Amino acid sequence: MASTYSSDLKLELMATGENAGTWGTKTNTNLELVQQAIAGFESITLSSGSTTALVMSNASISTARNMVIKFATITLSGATTVTIPDSIEKFYIFDCRLITNPTNLTIKTASGTGFTTDASKIYAAYADGTNLNEVSLDTLGGTIGTVSIADDAVTSAKIADDAVVSAAIADNAVTADKLQRKFTISTSSPSGGSDGDIWFKYS
Repeated sequence: MASTYSSDLKLELMATGENAGTWGTKTNTNLELVQQAIAGFESITLSSGSTTALVMSNASISTARNMVIKFATITLSGATTVTIPDSIEKFYIFDCRLITNPTNLTIKTASGTGFTTDASKIYAAYADGTNLNEVSLDTLGGTIGTVSIADDAVTSAKIADDAVVSAAIADNAVTADKLQRKFTISTSSPSGGSDGDIWFKYS
């Protein structure tokens, strides 16, 4: 019986009695292919307005086997597609930070569906053997806990001019007992007072 190849990573599955004297070499090749699937990185150059097909070849280093695929600097002026092969199950990270006009890019399986990138960012996705599914924040479960801000973490230097306006503060949300009291001393009289006296102004 001759060797066969695994359905997802195309590793060589050697039959008993086959490949005499070459098992060591073929096993090392398989280990390199597993390494590529777990930690592989490759930069791919796209062609604007066309389809780039990533491949998964039997028992050899291949573009579609990489865990991380980064797209080289390019401006996409028209609809552009990247495909991964059908019938494989695998997790991917796609780095699209160097792409201009990312909304023109669709990443999918050759015969199935995928997703269109909406920003020049990094995307996670998994192939289920039929389609490529984006893993986005709005698909994740769980809740976000209460955020804690350290004492004195917010200062005037961190607040833009005119960032806080009366329209953004609810009625009665800020009261005197919630503010540090500040007094200033002045010898100029307010309306109805006499100059020369000491006046305390609360603010």
